[in-house]
Amino acid sequence: MKKTVRAVILAGGTGSRLWPLSRKQIPKQFLCLDGKETMLKATTDRVVPFCAAENIVVVSSQEHVTGEAYHALQPYQVISEPVGRNTAPAIALAAAYLQLQNTDEDPVMLVLPADHVIQNIEAFHQALEQAINAASENYLVSFGILPTHADTGFGYIKAKTDYPESLPTNTLMVEGFTEKPNRETAENYLKEGGYFWNSGMFVWKASVLLEAIKKYLPDVDEVLKTILETHQQGVSLQESVDKVFEKMPNISIDYGVLEKVVAKENKLLVLPCDIQWNDVGSWDAVHEISPQDEHGNVTQGNAFALDCNNSLLQSNHRLVAAVGMDDVCLIETADAILLAKRGDTQRVKEVVEELKKRNAQEHLLHLTVRRPWGTYTVLEEQPGFKIKRILVKPGAALSLQSHQHRSEHWVVISGTATVTRNDETIIVTKNQSTYIPVGETHRLENRGKIDVQLIEVQVGDYVAEDDIERFDDVYGR
Repeated sequence: MKKTVRAVILAGGTGSRLWPLSRKQIPKQFLCLDGKETMLKATTDRVVPFCAAENIVVVSSQEHVTGEAYHALQPYQVISEPVGRNTAPAIALAAAYLQLQNTDEDPVMLVLPADHVIQNIEAFHQALEQAINAASENYLVSFGILPTHADTGFGYIKAKTDYPESLPTNTLMVEGFTEKPNRETAENYLKEGGYFWNSGMFVWKASVLLEAIKKYLPDVDEVLKTILETHQQGVSLQESVDKVFEKMPNISIDYGVLEKVVAKENKLLVLPCDIQWNDVGSWDAVHEISPQDEHGNVTQGNAFALDCNNSLLQSNHRLVAAVGMDDVCLIETADAILLAKRGDTQRVKEVVEELKKRNAQEHLLHLTVRRPWGTYTVLEEQPGFKIKRILVKPGAALSLQSHQHRSEHWVVISGTATVTRNDETIIVTKNQSTYIPVGETHRLENRGKIDVQLIEVQVGDYVAEDDIERFDDVYGR
């Protein structure tokens, strides 16, 4: 009998260690680290042989769903988290959603982070087939990556040395989990054997996972019940989540469920696999997975190296040239440059923390920001004014809005803009302009067939992005 398989992709992380390319509002899972496709798209493509794209469920943050990742998420069923509560609540909610969608079946649930790289797809598919078979026997299955070196950036799974011979093919019983160890401990793990990197990828039946949630995380189960009860009263599932989800405890699936299953039941298995996996958690990892020249250099974008060795040079905006540099990572964006020694790039998160303390925008946004309707690029910002280039896609519209602290001057440079100002609607074409006074209700639309581009000059004592009051928005913001 053919098994019903559904994939759940976790796409709510921040990817701070890949700053300055990854930002809070557009983190690494929605970016093309190899210049080909986003990490989310690569992840979903890998599971399509087992689960059609229309049956893939992506769990992401509300900020991503209505913000810069809007278009990247459109092909999938999406559950939006109003607040982050770690992996256990996210996975439990997705399992309940799958049961609602598959009322006559008990689907096998693939749980995969959106921001991993797997280079041996054939081996991954073989492992996935084995994991699905094991999950069909009511086991909880984790993917254990065969370690190639003593890495302190990963958690470890230890397999039991004695276990029943009747276990599903190629699986081992889990004895325990270890959080990221120090160097000496990691080296001992490799010498001892029987330890695997914890990939954060899992396979199980939705019902089996929900039963474990009920048993070991009753607080999560209670909130989940409230969400479902609210939904049964005629409220959409997403509205129910928005109302109640913040009551969820902040806890990981490993700590909240899997470690307890190991201690009290023999239902958690590890499937050792060699699939050329990398969680791409740092710029060192990007260097490791990228094609290198004869000197061990990786150059991406408009970048080149002279007399350099074992370095990563990435340009996203301007020309980057390096001379006589060894073992460095140099990442350039329009508004920031990172220079770090290879081996130290895990510390990039410390840079992000410092930017947060300074209330700097560079950890939140790029100069060019994606929106559901198009993009805007900040050309200059000084006290009292901000200048933007705005691009609105055909058929798209900004929200009906007003500002309390700034006026706006719009000059159209291409396309035909439809502008609403209070009760008046006007057409503004190339080389024409209009003015939006402080407090005036307005909307910008593109009813044409080509992009509308305009230059916006904001003038006011406060020109931050949060000076906006929305009255109507087709994107639900």
